Amino acid sequence: MLLQRIGNRGIRLGTLFERAAARHPANVLILDHDLDIAPGLGRRATVAEVADLVDDFASRLWAARVRPGDRVVIYKSDGFDITLLACATARVGAVPVLLSPKLDGETVTELVRRTDRPYLVTDQAKLEEELPDSVVGLASAVLLTSGTHPAATPLADFEGVERVAPVTMPPEHPTLITHTSGTTGTPKLAVHTGRTLQARYRPQASVVGPLVRGRETIAMHVSFVHSRLFTALAISLHRGFPVVVLADSDPAHVGDLFAQLRPGILEAHPNSFMKWEELADDPRRPLSNVKLYSSTFDAIHPRTVRRLLAATDRRAPVFGQLYGQSEIGPAVVRSFSRRRPEEADGRCVGMPFPGMTDVRVVSRNGRPPSKDNPGFIEVKSDGRIVTYLGEQERYDKQLSDGGWWRMGDVGYRTKWGCLHLLDREVDVIEGFGSTLAAEDRLFARLDDLAEVIIIPGADGTAVPVVCTKDDVPLDLDAWRSAAEGLPPMADPVQWRLADLPQTATTKIKRLELARVLTNQGG
Repeated sequence: MLLQRIGNRGIRLGTLFERAAARHPANVLILDHDLDIAPGLGRRATVAEVADLVDDFASRLWAARVRPGDRVVIYKSDGFDITLLACATARVGAVPVLLSPKLDGETVTELVRRTDRPYLVTDQAKLEEELPDSVVGLASAVLLTSGTHPAATPLADFEGVERVAPVTMPPEHPTLITHTSGTTGTPKLAVHTGRTLQARYRPQASVVGPLVRGRETIAMHVSFVHSRLFTALAISLHRGFPVVVLADSDPAHVGDLFAQLRPGILEAHPNSFMKWEELADDPRRPLSNVKLYSSTFDAIHPRTVRRLLAATDRRAPVFGQLYGQSEIGPAVVRSFSRRRPEEADGRCVGMPFPGMTDVRVVSRNGRPPSKDNPGFIEVKSDGRIVTYLGEQERYDKQLSDGGWWRMGDVGYRTKWGCLHLLDREVDVIEGFGSTLAAEDRLFARLDDLAEVIIIPGADGTAVPVVCTKDDVPLDLDAWRSAAEGLPPMADPVQWRLADLPQTATTKIKRLELARVLTNQGG
C-alpha cells in the first residue's frame, strides 16, 4: 500500500474541474443528453465552462445554507449533472450522498433516514412520482434541480448569488458517500474520504499511463453515482483527454455517436460492453479507433472481449479488466490482447497492483483453496472505505485482522499467483462448480445469447435464465449442444433482457431473480 500513501493529499473533488481547466482550459466535455441544471449549456462545453458551472452551483448550495460537514443526498433523474452536483457539494466542504435514479422511493427514503437529516437535492418528477411524502420530514431542506414543488426550493432561485471560495477539507474527512450495488438486499452507504479515493486513483492511473501515451478521446458509460466515475474523470481531465459522457447505452445510439467521434478509449460496465458487441458488425466501424477498452466492475465474458478487440483497426489494442468492489476500489488487474486464445479461462481476473494492493484466498472448510474447493477472496488496499454509514457493525464483520477485506466472492489462486473468480458467496450452487465459468462457456458457444444467468431453483437445481438478441425464441437444439459437457441444469427459462432486475451498474440481481422465479413456480 506504500505507493498509495506517498504524497496522498486527497482527490479534492470540489476543485477537480477547476484544476483540470487550469492545465487544459480548451479541453472539451461532450454529452449525449442535456443537463437539467443547465439546459442552455448544450451538449459540448469546454472544461473551463464546466468548472464555472460547478462553482456556480456550489455557491447556490451555500446560499441555501449548506455548510462544511453537512450531508447532501442527491437523488434525481439520470444525468451527468448528478456528478457535477456532487463536485459542487464537495466544493463547499459538504459530503455528497449519491443515490441511483434506479432506486425505488421507499429504498431512498430509508437511506435518507439513515443519513440523519441531510439536505435532499432532487427534482419535481422524483418528488411527485417516486418519493413518498414522508421523505420531506426526514430532510433538513429539499432543493430542486428542475420543476417546482410546495415542499421544496428550486436551486434556480439562487441564480446569480455571489460566488464563494472553495472549502478544502482534510484528506481524512469524508468526501463522498455512495451506495453498494444492492444485489443482496437494501444497499449499504459506503463512506469514502479524499485519501481513500486518491488511493483508488493511483492504481488505475498506473495502468492507463503505459498503455496510452498520446492524447485520446475517452467515452464513458458509467453510473453517475459510482465512485469509479470520479477516478476515471480525474485521470482523463488531468491528462487533457476530451471526454464523452453517455447516459444512454443503446447500441444504435452509441453507434451513431462513436461513428462521428471515433473514441480511442472506452470505459463502461461489462453489461454495456456485451450490448456493444453488435457494433463490431456496424459497417461504419464505430469502434475502429479504440486503443483501450476498460472495464472495472466484474470479470467479463471472453466472447465480448474477443469481438470488441476484433472491431478496432489500432495496431495493438488492449482490453483492460480491473476486478474490484465499491468498498475497496480496484484490486486486481489483467489485460487482454488479440493474441488471447479462444479457450482462455474467463475466470482469471489477474494480479494485484505491485506496491498498492494485495489479495489472498482463505479456506472455507479447512482444506486448501483450489478450483474444486474455492475459498473466500480477501483484499487489502488503502482505497478501502472507512465505514458503512450507520452500520459500523456490518462493516466490521467484513474486515479481518491485518486490514483484509472480505469481497463476498469465492475463488482460488494459481501457482503463479493469478486470481480466479468463480462465484459470489451467496450464489454458490453446491456440487455445480462455477456458475460464472458455465455462463462463459455458453456465451462462447451461442452467438445469439444476450445474457445468461444460472441461479438455484426452489429444489436447489441450477436454472439457466437466458435472454437472446432481439428477444428471438431460443434455439433449444443449439442450447442442448452448447450445454453439453456442463453440469446438469434445468431447462432454460427465457426472459426479456429489459425485465431482468438490475443494479445501478447494470449487474443482474441474482438473488432477486431467483426469488421471482421461485414465486412463479419456475
